[in-house]
Amino acid sequence: MPAESTTPTSATETAYWRRNLFVCFAGSFINIVAMTLLLPFLPLYVEQLGVEGHAAIVQWSGIAYGATFFAAALVAPLWGRLGDRYGRKLMLVRASFGMAVTMSLMGMVHDVWQLVALRLLIGFAGGYTSGSTILVAMQTPKDRSGWALGLLSSGIMAGNLVGPLVGGALPPFIGIRTIFLLSGGVIFIAFLATTFLIREDVRPALAKGEKRKGGWALIADKRPIVAMLATGLLLMFANMSIEPIITVYVAQLANDQSQVTLISGVVMSAAALGSILSATRLGKFADRVGHWNVIVGALAISALLLIPQAFVTESWQLIGLRFLMGLALGGLLPCITSVIRHNVPDGVGGNVLGLSISAQYVGQVAGPLLGGYVGGHFGMRAVFLGTSVLMAGGAAYNWLVQSRRARDMLIEARKS
Repeated sequence: MPAESTTPTSATETAYWRRNLFVCFAGSFINIVAMTLLLPFLPLYVEQLGVEGHAAIVQWSGIAYGATFFAAALVAPLWGRLGDRYGRKLMLVRASFGMAVTMSLMGMVHDVWQLVALRLLIGFAGGYTSGSTILVAMQTPKDRSGWALGLLSSGIMAGNLVGPLVGGALPPFIGIRTIFLLSGGVIFIAFLATTFLIREDVRPALAKGEKRKGGWALIADKRPIVAMLATGLLLMFANMSIEPIITVYVAQLANDQSQVTLISGVVMSAAALGSILSATRLGKFADRVGHWNVIVGALAISALLLIPQAFVTESWQLIGLRFLMGLALGGLLPCITSVIRHNVPDGVGGNVLGLSISAQYVGQVAGPLLGGYVGGHFGMRAVFLGTSVLMAGGAAYNWLVQSRRARDMLIEARKS
């Protein structure tokens, strides 16, 4: 298939892209660790805030955790558009400072409503990792974008892996409230690094005609963008649809019920570990063979790997298959971002990438809801098999869109 773009080197690509990449890598890792370390003790903290009864604790924990993704999905396009207009570094500075303050305040709340409000606020004010993705995507040379975004994705996924481990280990030693204050302090360090180390050239303003148009109107061929928005939503939906049922599924497989939570944690970590190991390599590979080819292949392979997951008889089989699935999907998000980067004008890149991030957040919210419903009403196997069908459909859809686009480009080339 042809390369995703034939446009010349972008004015937004800078000589500082490598340094900015590594600052964003470290900052994203720190922010994700701080955001995910509360997962092991969130129900305990909700109980400390006066919520009584198992059902109420679980419900409020879910509300508090999901509030951040809900808020982030609403404002991601806004921050992307403001980044296009006022600078993407400014968005990272705003996000890291807002998250440092909000995370610290979480350690001082005295009511569960205050906790939920702050979780909403951190979703509205945050977005460091999404901002990093936009800055790296727009500054990196297009022929290195897959590798750079793969490296950044590895840092994000490593944070998702390390955060819950740290959050599970620290409470007995320093207490839950102190953890929030410590997290705020660490994020403040990321704020300082972002402020003083990241460099961004002043970009020329959009032409008058472009200022009057919305970002969507400036995209000549919208098919790649629509496909990537749908694929990002599908990826997160597929990943998160499995999460609510893993512990219950492992309980059916494990001989020793006292080990269920441990094995479940290993199962969840296996996919993340696989993605960490493969993201940079798949991104670099995609720079050579085409990002869209890797997207189609990753979706197809994951669809095949989901089928045996529905029929495993031992926990180790599930762990191995989840690891392989993580390897397959590791380069997917970097490739989705790269395809968008190659097919939008520089002046609206942040706006469109913000829409992509919103679509992914929607998948993160909808996936657990539907996965839990299907698992509860139709059984665990139905979740894996249904998700497999969705991933296969996503692979077919992307292949069809790219094939038609390649055909149209060939026809246009012959006419000229």
